[in-house]
Amino acid sequence: MPPEPLVQAVDRISIAVRDIAEAEGIYTRMLGRSPSWRWDDTGGGTRRVVYRLDNAAIELVSPTGPGPWGAVVARKLEDGGEGLLALILATDDAERTASGLQARGLPSIMFHDTEEDGPSGEIRRWRNVHIPPELACGLGILCNELLKPTTPVPKAALQPGVAEAEAISAVDHLVVMTPDAEAVKLLFGERLGIRLALDQSKPEWGVRQLFFRLGGLTLEVVEPLDKTKAPEATFLWGLAWRVGSVATVRDRLLREGADVSEVRVGRKKGTEVATIRKPTNNVPVLLVGPLPEAADAHLEKTKQ
Repeated sequence: MPPEPLVQAVDRISIAVRDIAEAEGIYTRMLGRSPSWRWDDTGGGTRRVVYRLDNAAIELVSPTGPGPWGAVVARKLEDGGEGLLALILATDDAERTASGLQARGLPSIMFHDTEEDGPSGEIRRWRNVHIPPELACGLGILCNELLKPTTPVPKAALQPGVAEAEAISAVDHLVVMTPDAEAVKLLFGERLGIRLALDQSKPEWGVRQLFFRLGGLTLEVVEPLDKTKAPEATFLWGLAWRVGSVATVRDRLLREGADVSEVRVGRKKGTEVATIRKPTNNVPVLLVGPLPEAADAHLEKTKQ
């Protein structure tokens, strides 16, 4: 019997950046969308820009001064540079999540409720449960409950001149690199209760892969089979965007001056991919979509 899920979705994925205005320009162009929300967490010592997509949000965060979160981001930038910082998971009951984690041997920290008022009268309230990194394979993980009343963060609007088919609308998967897949399997599967869809070793690729499904998004865990090639510690590595047509999105990015690889066949059957090269604020980024014939077949099926 699989353990009861303590989280329901990925709320957002945070990226640590030095210059948030520059990073906003990079991700606005990449996504083809304007930010959903900008806010200054003066108490925490950070500035944030959020893009809400179909299945999760992307959050750019930079330190602005004294504060606990500003110190965390500044330490990340100093020690490892820009890149993926934290995984924030959505829960409908933070207290139940905290007590569930405690019962499964993962004591966590419940923070005070937070409220932020927006410039147009928005009220956003939430409660966070923090899993200490030393108990979470070194990963930054928060569990977030939205409290009522809360104004929902809207989906990031299309940039002027960008069609829906040319924009990025969802996260396909988040990649976690690790020297110890069993430890991450215990954390995600047994303790958080996230569904493990596939656990496979691929000697031809030199890796073991675990695929966890959560709220329409995949958490892919990768461990090199050759221990000499394994990272020293577990870390959030890269992102893949889900698109309807890789070629369509790639063409738009190229027109806007981005550096994007040629389209190639993906490892997952029926897919094609392209790599978005720098600048990505040190986040490896991939476009993933159906092969054209697979997309055509799907379209024909929906017409019947």
